[in-house]
Amino acid sequence: MFVELPDKRYYSIGLVAKAFNVNVSLIRFWEQEFELIKPKKNKKGNRLFTKDDIKNLQLIYRLVKENGYTLEGAKKKLKEKPKKLNTANEVIVKLEAIKQELIKIEKHL
Repeated sequence: MFVELPDKRYYSIGLVAKAFNVNVSLIRFWEQEFELIKPKKNKKGNRLFTKDDIKNLQLIYRLVKENGYTLEGAKKKLKEKPKKLNTANEVIVKLEAIKQELIKIEKHL
């Protein structure tokens, strides 16, 4: 899942949901279910996601939506090998970014 977001310090929940093409309620639900996601909240109570939160959401999205894990299965997988999963996820994200760039170049040719 390639997520294209502007370079910011914090991202709103609406922007994050739009980038992942999911409902805001799903992001809130995953926040409750997974300890990895810990967005900051401003005085109004709005969630502000960091780049680390986005990386964790990508990992969860990949496990649940793309690989078909149940929520319990994804939680178990995240506890078993968090470093290995993060490394693999980073590689996949970089490869997907390269793929997107190559697609853009192809369209310009």
